[in-house]
Amino acid sequence: MNGLLHSGEWLALASAVVWAVAVILFRISGFTLHPLGLNLGKNLFALVLIVLTMIITGASLWPAVSTRSTLLLLLSGFLGIAISDTLFLWTLKLIGASLTAIVDCVYSPFVIGLSYLFLGERLSWLQLVGVILIISAVITITRGNSDNSDGRVSKKNLILGIILGTLAMAFVAVGIIIIKPVLKDIPVVWATGVRLLAGTLPLAVLPIFPTRRKLFFPLLKLSTWKILAPASFLGTYLSLMFWIGGMKYAFASIAAALNQLSTIFIFILAAVFLREKVTIWRIFAVILAFLGAFLATS
Repeated sequence: MNGLLHSGEWLALASAVVWAVAVILFRISGFTLHPLGLNLGKNLFALVLIVLTMIITGASLWPAVSTRSTLLLLLSGFLGIAISDTLFLWTLKLIGASLTAIVDCVYSPFVIGLSYLFLGERLSWLQLVGVILIISAVITITRGNSDNSDGRVSKKNLILGIILGTLAMAFVAVGIIIIKPVLKDIPVVWATGVRLLAGTLPLAVLPIFPTRRKLFFPLLKLSTWKILAPASFLGTYLSLMFWIGGMKYAFASIAAALNQLSTIFIFILAAVFLREKVTIWRIFAVILAFLGAFLATS
């Protein structure tokens, strides 16, 4: 029964897990793909899966949704996918997965602040403590990873990455807050599809221009999809549906805090699969994060 009561929280947590795996794969894809090409490729792949899902499940391709709600979803997709995801993937290319995950920590405060101002959301003291612990966990990681002495990321790329990553989180936060009030009456899969469509169409126009066409050529190679296909399945298809479901069934501020756990998961995956160094700060951050997640969902 508790699982049903907290379905939004569980969906938000699931989104963080699959997104963390996808980030590692997107990082690998980014070695051969420009952020614009990578964004278009992942969106097209996920959009096909969304349509197939709706056909297989017998869901309506055009349910009874008001024009206003549909327009808000389209705007949300443009801001949160076409713009935000491109900026995010650019950040990932510039500074790598670990530092990008740190920059992404501004997402949770953005959503919490906006939901307080525009949605009137209020947290219990216990939940607030949980959110604070999660934010403290990601701040702890920033301290544990503040040393950039290995020189792999130039100062110019680091500054540009921080700016682009912060803008990406601002756009995605605005994108989800504007549709939060209407999500309760809209099917999750359909809402995901509409947002994806709005995020895909502006990018799909770019290959028409000769100066931009070469950015998308790698998408025509089968070898590109060996990594991009699973990354898109996890990071755009599954994660996006889980993310919207979490926002639909839970407070935006709680869902955002749980989404932020992707930062912790990225570091865990990087340590296991990429053999990145495990430090005492990272271990402490993981403990804080999971304790915060427990309190935030209580």
